[in-house]
Amino acid sequence: MKKRKNIITVAIDSPAAAGAGTQAKLISKNYNLFYLDTGKIYRYIGMLKLQNQKKFSYNLVKYKIDNIKLSYLKNKSLLSNDVALSAAKVAKDKKIRHIVHKFQQKYAYRPPKKYNGSVLDGRDIVTVQLRDAMFKFFITASIKVRARRRYIEYKGLNKKIAYKEVLKSLRIRDKLDKERKYGPLKKTKDSILINTTKLSKKACFKKIKAIMDKKLYN
Repeated sequence: MKKRKNIITVAIDSPAAAGAGTQAKLISKNYNLFYLDTGKIYRYIGMLKLQNQKKFSYNLVKYKIDNIKLSYLKNKSLLSNDVALSAAKVAKDKKIRHIVHKFQQKYAYRPPKKYNGSVLDGRDIVTVQLRDAMFKFFITASIKVRARRRYIEYKGLNKKIAYKEVLKSLRIRDKLDKERKYGPLKKTKDSILINTTKLSKKACFKKIKAIMDKKLYN
């Protein structure tokens, strides 16, 4: 695949609700990078499976992904607990991961020309998708803090769900993400660890910005 030259590429891996999406958006805005939330792609496919139990197929997934409008990935219906668990399950499928991989590579290495580069966050961005990224981060937080954040997020969306249910769901997702055969969640030696358990969004971004600025401008 032909790649754009001299672009900034940022790869972020993280477990669910660790704050990676928030930081990716802040990075995108500050450095004018194209942001792709890869987890939302799997959520979209997870939703397709829930909606098309009998007709779900690789051809359906490929057609839908090839023709998806990126604005749809902001749809709040993708944030449900059922969709999240369905996404974790479809993400274990090698053929589906291959379809998504090609989609992600296109936007990672050939972002629209108005952007200075790209930033992607997910579970296997550093390990599989952008192995040669200019910046590699592994963002994490304690599971109780992550569950609390996700619970507050659901409350803001008027979703009726108990904190204990959110905590249980995250434990299941962590297990699925870490133990799947293809593209499991893990920290690489060359990725920078950012633990957000005791960090505010602003403090976390300040830490990331200092790392990026040092390499970009010194």
